[in-house]
Amino acid sequence: MKPQKTVTEQDPLLTSAPRRYDLDWLRVICIVVLLYYHVGMIYVPWDWHIKSEEKSQVLRWVMIWLHYWRMPLLFFISGAGTYFALKKRTYGAYAGERVKRLFIPLVFGMFVIVPPQIYYERLFNGVHFDGYADFYKTVFEFVSYPKGSFSWHHLWFVAYLFLFSLISIPLFRWLKAGSGLRFMNWVERLVARKGGALWYALVLIISQVILQPFYPDETHALFDDWAYFVFNILLFWGGYLLVSRPTMWQVMTNQRHIYGWATLITTIILYGLFMSRLFIYPEWDDEKWYDVVWDINSFCLTWFSVLASIAYGHYYLNHNHPILAKLNEGVYPFYILHQTVIIAIGYYLLKLNLGVWGGFLVISTLSLAVSAGLYWLVIKRVKILRLVFGLK
Repeated sequence: MKPQKTVTEQDPLLTSAPRRYDLDWLRVICIVVLLYYHVGMIYVPWDWHIKSEEKSQVLRWVMIWLHYWRMPLLFFISGAGTYFALKKRTYGAYAGERVKRLFIPLVFGMFVIVPPQIYYERLFNGVHFDGYADFYKTVFEFVSYPKGSFSWHHLWFVAYLFLFSLISIPLFRWLKAGSGLRFMNWVERLVARKGGALWYALVLIISQVILQPFYPDETHALFDDWAYFVFNILLFWGGYLLVSRPTMWQVMTNQRHIYGWATLITTIILYGLFMSRLFIYPEWDDEKWYDVVWDINSFCLTWFSVLASIAYGHYYLNHNHPILAKLNEGVYPFYILHQTVIIAIGYYLLKLNLGVWGGFLVISTLSLAVSAGLYWLVIKRVKILRLVFGLK
């Protein structure tokens, strides 16, 4: 594929940023990968809502890497999208839009989309109900999952993004003038240095060194998840900062190979540590130093892989296509739906003993088709559904 010219190649004096089509493509790719990731959760040893008795180590190895890439890239892209959104509207209008596009779908999802996931999980674990209506009454007891049936499950991403958007407004205002503008000038000079953008990984590491001793687990439950919350808001801010000046787009594109090599090196370290503990030194699982090295390398891998995705994406994907607008609109309701569809389909198909790869292929294909079909045939055509699924 012939790479597109960057903004600065077209006009070095251009100051108004055009649409970044590469970010739209990357968002679509991320959400589709996320569907396959969640189907994969059925077939790996990690806890999830429904599980196959048969497991795949190959899927586990692939998903270890995807865990450190998929959601961080989405938060980075969301931060970048915030920069472009604020170029077209006031901060008040932006906050109002976030309520419509994030908070309303979150509330709708917690009462309509998520409960079937809990219902099928309870059925899978042998709990009996006299139909779905009998189960659904338990949602209104407002007891948090897993003890109760009230949860945002995979919509934690929407909840966190909503909070990130609102609490970041003062920061974005500050960056527009005075000391904030001087800070942006410093960021631009840092990114211009060879591998300069890589240093942001140090900010991520410091945040986790401070917070993880108090909040060691990734819970997605907000009030006991502050280490992970801060980690992701830093990625959100990183997306805003690094797309805010077209000159940095060119620099990052030029340095894409540096980010690619950094990603490869940390990936090799990740799998080296994992396989050494799994096959050679199982006692490392109880060693504190192992956890420290694993975590630091993982934080670096996250940031480096995000940079590589953005840089290579801008080089190869920054072009429009007639289908992109349709995909970009549909990807959000697709995300809201996909996990419920996977769990419902998986609950029934796991009874057929299709094996790991047969089950993975059938469940993922059907889930993709059903999620896309529900959006295309129903949601996009009904005004009230467009509202509750966050569509304009």
